[in-house]
Amino acid sequence: MTLVLVFIHIVACIALILIVLLQKGKGASMGAAFGGSSQTVFGSTGAAPFLSKLTAGAAVVFMFTSLTLALLMGRGATSSVMKGVAGTQVPAAQQTQGPAAPAEAEKK
Repeated sequence: MTLVLVFIHIVACIALILIVLLQKGKGASMGAAFGGSSQTVFGSTGAAPFLSKLTAGAAVVFMFTSLTLALLMGRGATSSVMKGVAGTQVPAAQQTQGPAAPAEAEKK
């Protein structure tokens, strides 16, 4: 089951990266003014609504698999990496005297 979740997680990661890279940036409309590409492939509104819904879906799958994998991997941990390491004693702080009293100034 863990292997399947890891595979779905990797596919969701790659899909999320590709979907975000396919989306048009905020300054992309300026490029169309200078002979840029046409948006007739996705219709008159472009690919924005479709790609934003696809991004949201991929993000939900990514978050779900991330949380599920974290829960599955965290349950089996019963040992510690610090097991068997001897603790070191930190020496107690030595008390130091406060600053010396100021010298008396000469009176004029």
